Amino acid sequence: MDFMQIVKARYATKKFDGKKVPQEKIAELEEMIRFSASSFGLQTYRIKVITDAATKEKLLPATWNQPQITSCSHLFVFCADTDLEGRAKLLYDAMSSAGVPAQNVEGFTKMLDGFITNLPVEQRLIWAQKQAYLAMGNALNGAKALGLDSCPMEGFDAVAYAKILGLPAHLVPTVLVPVGYADDTPRAKVRLNKSDLFF
Repeated sequence: MDFMQIVKARYATKKFDGKKVPQEKIAELEEMIRFSASSFGLQTYRIKVITDAATKEKLLPATWNQPQITSCSHLFVFCADTDLEGRAKLLYDAMSSAGVPAQNVEGFTKMLDGFITNLPVEQRLIWAQKQAYLAMGNALNGAKALGLDSCPMEGFDAVAYAKILGLPAHLVPTVLVPVGYADDTPRAKVRLNKSDLFF
């Protein structure tokens, strides 16, 4: 499929058939997500990938008993990471390991550290969540490109998810993407006219 076919064919799957997706396909999808666009390249999120039935069952009530959670093969839990300093350190180390000249890393470090320092604490989560949503876009379209189905989900109790998954305070569950093989029929996709979007 070319990209236009992918975006037209992708839909929010409400029920999966329970079959396991081969790990090599999941590895490809993870790589697509890893290369998502991100402000400063900072990737202010972590993604918990859940495959075991027991954990999915525990999460089901915290997701208002939506069947995607237990019928999917893999559940991707996108968590915003508010530890921006920690993410920045990982990025600086990655840049150095990739052979970026030390003076370039130093200049970038000063610029990014300044941005982080001046970002109000209450804005950290909002900014980190925006980056997680960028990555989610790659997850949705990437899954379809691999012949898989998915569903973006905001309908869940983030506090309960964090507790069930034992997440540290700086990781905030933000959006879910169950992935697998659809066991439902998509409705015709309805979108606004181009004139209602572009001006």
